[in-house]
Amino acid sequence: MTVERTAVNPVTWSAELGFNQGEVVSGHTRTLYVSGQTAMNRDGKPQHDGDMAAQLALSIDNLEAVLAEAGMSLANLVRLNVYTTDVELLFPHYGILAGRLGAAGVAPTSTMLGVTRLAVPGQMVELEGTAVA
Repeated sequence: MTVERTAVNPVTWSAELGFNQGEVVSGHTRTLYVSGQTAMNRDGKPQHDGDMAAQLALSIDNLEAVLAEAGMSLANLVRLNVYTTDVELLFPHYGILAGRLGAAGVAPTSTMLGVTRLAVPGQMVELEGTAVA
């Protein structure tokens, strides 16, 4: 069975920023809900204190690791929630995420939220996703 994804964009500005307003997904047989991924190493130790770009890159790596373990990739991502303790600091580095999603040929629906803090002190960004296959 082939997964079909149809972008739903009543406006075009979001697609230019790398995400769709909505996405109709059909033909899938598996759904993966990915818990928030942060800049933690394999031993559960926080990494890159104070470095938003490095934390974002490692968070994406960790998201991809969960996807890979389920036999999926960023190309399967249909929803991505981004939580950050500093929206203004994240924006200059957002190209790291947009570039990785673009390389995978995907523009998942997305929400970015500024939060007071994340569960692990020192973490500045967390990525939570939904993928289908």
